[in-house]
Amino acid sequence: MERTATWLAGLAGALFAAGLVLGGMTQPAKVIGFLDVTGDWDPSLVFVLGGAVGVHFLSLRWLRRGRVRPWFGPRFRAPDRVYVDPPLVLGSALFGIGWGLGGFCPGPGITALVSGHPSAVVFVISMVIGMLLHGVVDAAARRSPSRAGS
Repeated sequence: MERTATWLAGLAGALFAAGLVLGGMTQPAKVIGFLDVTGDWDPSLVFVLGGAVGVHFLSLRWLRRGRVRPWFGPRFRAPDRVYVDPPLVLGSALFGIGWGLGGFCPGPGITALVSGHPSAVVFVISMVIGMLLHGVVDAAARRSPSRAGS
């Protein structure tokens, strides 16, 4: 059962990667052109975004009806956090800045890593370093006595 789940996850990841490549999300110049709404704007990624949002919207509505059961778990889980707090705002800002500067977000960056292009390699290495630093800072904050009462 676990082997099947791993195989299906790999297949889903490969399908996702193929969609990113076909949609142009692995081309930093195309992404930056899409984000440059005040300059030479390239609206072609609106279709990629619209497709992703549409699939998510329809899938979520279908799953919430409760008639579908997950294959590898007792139930589907959705995030229970519905509020906006400073770490969420800061993380969103850092994500947007990184996406605008590098032309990659995590999925396309990892997909573009296969190309061996230096900008993709630098992006993924920087992303991993940022994730590791976040882990260290978060662990230190959790151990801090000032947060013990909160």
